[in-house]
Amino acid sequence: MVKKTALILGLFLLVAATVLIVSVYRYLYQPLSFTSTIEYSLKPGTSMRRLAGQLQEKKIIDCPLYFEWYARITGLDQKIQAGEYTLQPGLSAVEILALMHRGEVRQYSFTVIEGWTFKQLRAALANAEAIEHRLPADAGDAEVMTILGYAGQHPEGRFYPDTYLFPRGMSDIDFLKRAYKEMAVILEREWQQRDSGLPLKSKYEALILASIVERESALAEERPLIASVFVNRLKKGMRLQTDPTVIYGMGDDYDGDIRFRDLRRDTPYNTYTRSGLPPTPIAMPSAAAIHASLHPTESSVLYFVAKGKPDGSHHFSETLSEHNAAVDRYQRKRKPIK
Repeated sequence: MVKKTALILGLFLLVAATVLIVSVYRYLYQPLSFTSTIEYSLKPGTSMRRLAGQLQEKKIIDCPLYFEWYARITGLDQKIQAGEYTLQPGLSAVEILALMHRGEVRQYSFTVIEGWTFKQLRAALANAEAIEHRLPADAGDAEVMTILGYAGQHPEGRFYPDTYLFPRGMSDIDFLKRAYKEMAVILEREWQQRDSGLPLKSKYEALILASIVERESALAEERPLIASVFVNRLKKGMRLQTDPTVIYGMGDDYDGDIRFRDLRRDTPYNTYTRSGLPPTPIAMPSAAAIHASLHPTESSVLYFVAKGKPDGSHHFSETLSEHNAAVDRYQRKRKPIK
């Protein structure tokens, strides 16, 4: 009788365990019942029990005990990563844990615009809501570069313009380090593949020229020809005479209009009064501008002038007389634009 009772009890326990295992298995692997996308932020140091409770409070899971058990049995409770998660309908409890184990957190984006100055970049970063602001608001450019680990370097042109994805809480310091390293990689690659015979002594000079090409270019296809103008001028010892460098040298005095007296006022960036390249870049150049500066079109052009058309195109000239005629036509409007 005792044996029979024990056998029945054993069978009961076996059936109960089987039912429990099947129930847990189904719960863990079947799609959860929430029907709309939910944003969930997992704070650093959150325990597995607290995580399960929070997910239940948000009506994402309805059996936190099973969720916690599975995480502890598999060891995932020690391997989940903090951050913001986007939980889509149709996910199972196991898939949510896997998502947090892989750290597939919500990504934010920030775009560094081609042709931005470092001042513009800092202002935009200061207003980026998902960025953690650790740089002192009153820090000068030199202090910022020291904080980044690049003491003594001028920041202009050093940060690659692109759209960057990152999790909430990335610091402005880490963001700038990332953009700096990206620019360094691209500049090094392009410098190693540069055309021979260029009047550029270093990668930094290439970066300076690329920043000018960037600021002078409205059409991507014109970049190599605009670079050719400046390369040809440098080879001949002619002054670059480019307005964007003058404007950069004017700083906060620039009010949107450049006057004849501005072209005559000497600054380190006035390429009408000084020969050669300016001392630093004047903006953040794109990879295309860097490539064009190191692979300029083979030509004899020495001048260009904006046509005044909506596309921002230019007329290129090989001689001063041709250039003056183009200025009369396109800038002084002595002849209509066709």
